[in-house]
Amino acid sequence: MVRPRDNRADGSAPPVRAAAAARHTDDPAVGAARHLGAVRRTPTWLKVTTGVIAVLLVGVIAFGAYWAIRLQGNLTKAPLSAGSIKSEDGVNESTDRMQILILGSDTRDGKNSAYGSSDDATGYGHSDVMMLLDISADNKRVSVISFPRDLLVDVPKCKDPKTNREFPAQTGVMINSAMSEAGIGCAVDTVNKLTGLEIDHFMMADFNAVKELSNAVGGVQVCVSDALYDPDSKLRLPKGTSTVQGEQALSFVRTRHAFGDGSDLGRIKAQQGFLSSLTRKIKDDGTLTNPARMLGIADAITKNLTIDEGLASVPTLLTVANRLQNIDVKKVAFVAAPTVPADSDINRLQLAEPRASQLFAAMRKDVDLTDPTAKPSASPGARASATPTPSAPAPAYDKTLQPVTVANGSGAPARTQAIMQAVKGAGFTQVGQLTAQPVAKTAVYYGADYADVAADVAALLGVAPGQVLPAAGVAGVQVYLGSDFANGKPTAAPTPQLPPDIVNQTAGDTVCQQTNPALITR
Repeated sequence: MVRPRDNRADGSAPPVRAAAAARHTDDPAVGAARHLGAVRRTPTWLKVTTGVIAVLLVGVIAFGAYWAIRLQGNLTKAPLSAGSIKSEDGVNESTDRMQILILGSDTRDGKNSAYGSSDDATGYGHSDVMMLLDISADNKRVSVISFPRDLLVDVPKCKDPKTNREFPAQTGVMINSAMSEAGIGCAVDTVNKLTGLEIDHFMMADFNAVKELSNAVGGVQVCVSDALYDPDSKLRLPKGTSTVQGEQALSFVRTRHAFGDGSDLGRIKAQQGFLSSLTRKIKDDGTLTNPARMLGIADAITKNLTIDEGLASVPTLLTVANRLQNIDVKKVAFVAAPTVPADSDINRLQLAEPRASQLFAAMRKDVDLTDPTAKPSASPGARASATPTPSAPAPAYDKTLQPVTVANGSGAPARTQAIMQAVKGAGFTQVGQLTAQPVAKTAVYYGADYADVAADVAALLGVAPGQVLPAAGVAGVQVYLGSDFANGKPTAAPTPQLPPDIVNQTAGDTVCQQTNPALITR
C-alpha cells in the first residue's frame, strides 16, 4: 500500500503532526517508541467477550440469590432454650468448639401423616432420635453421642415459647418426651442438665428428611448379618450389603426390633452404622466440595429441618458444612450413653455409673474419645463466661442435712466403714452405703445443687478436684471408692478416665449389624 505523499517541497512533516511529535518528545513520561498513529476502535471480539462475561456474572449472581432465598425460605426456626440461662458467650461457628443437638421428630403432621395419626405424637412430638454432635475447635475430630429414647432422666422446668405456659420440672421420665410439652428448647435444656455441657445449636428433622437425603446421595450402603424382615417397620433386607434409600432407608433407621436383642440399643448401633456409611459416601464422592451436589442435599435437608435462630441462615449452615469437609473419618467417633436397665422399670433405661459421668466429664474437658491421651484442641479465642463469677462466698449449708453415700469399688471391704466414719467425723451425719462394681479410680459424684457439698467431701478425703463430677442419677453426694483408694488417699487421674470400649465405631469402620434372631428369614 502506497502512502499519500506530502506536498511540501522540503519533505518536512506537516505543522500539526510535527507539533504533536515535539510534545511527545519533550514529555518525559512518554517512551521514545510510542506509536503516534490514529486511535484504534475496540475490537468486535473484545466487545462480545465482555458482554458474555457480564451475562455470566449476572446469571451466577441471580442463581446464587435464587438458591439463597430458596434455602432460607425452607428453614423453620425455634428457640434454643425453654428457660435456662447460658453461662457462656455465643459460639463462633467458624473457629470455636461447637455442640449441636440432632433430633429426629416423630411428628405426624404434613408429609409424615402416612406414619400414623396426630394421636401418635402429642404436643410438639417426641424425639425419635437424639444425638449430640461435638465438633472440635481445630476441625480434626467429631464425637456423636446417642441417647436411647427409653432413658429415664430429670427434665428441668420449661416454658413453651409460643404460649408462655410453664411446665414444672419432672423426675424419672423418658428423655424422648422432653420436648413434647414445651418444645425443642426443653430437650436442649434436658441434655444440658444431664451432661453438664452447654449446647450451642440444634437441628431437628422429621421422617421425610431421611428419605430425601438418602435419595439425594443416591442411596446408602448398609450391612446385616442375616436376611431379615421386620413387620413393624416393613424393613426387608438380604444377608450382606445392600443400598437403601427412600422408604427403605427410613425403615432401617426407625426399626426398633430388627437388630441386636431387639432393644433401642441395637437400633442406635444401626443408626450409627447408617451415618458412618453416609459420611464415607459424602466424603468419597467429594460432595462437600461440589456446589451442585451440596445444593441438592441442602435443598432436601432444609425442607424438612427445624433449627435454632442462631443457626438459621444459609451462610452459617455453609460455614458448619465447610468445617466438616476435611475431617478424617477415623476421627468421627460414635458413642452411646452408657446405660443399664432402670431400677424402677426393667423396660426402661437409666445411666450406668460411673461410666456415664466419666464420659460426660471427658466431654466437658474436650477429650478425644478415639485417643484420650491426645491434647485437647483449643479455639483461637476461648469462649468466656457470659455471667461474671460471683465474688461473695456461697451461703453455708447444714452438714447434718446433706445425704452422703459411700460406694466401695476398691476391692477392700473394710474401706467402706473407714470412709463412712471419716465423713461422719467431719459433721456429715446422713451417711449411707451402696453396693458397687469394681473401678480403678476414685471419684465423688453429686446431684443438682450439691456441688459445694461434694467439693468439701472430696477435700476431706483427698480426692482431686478433677475427680469431682456431676451425675444426673445421684441424689446428694456419692463417694465411689476405686482400687486406687484401697489404702490411704486416692491417686489423682491426669485426665478424666474413659470407660473401656466407649466408642462403638468410627465413620471409617464398616460394621455389619447383627440381625435380631427373632426376625431372621430364610
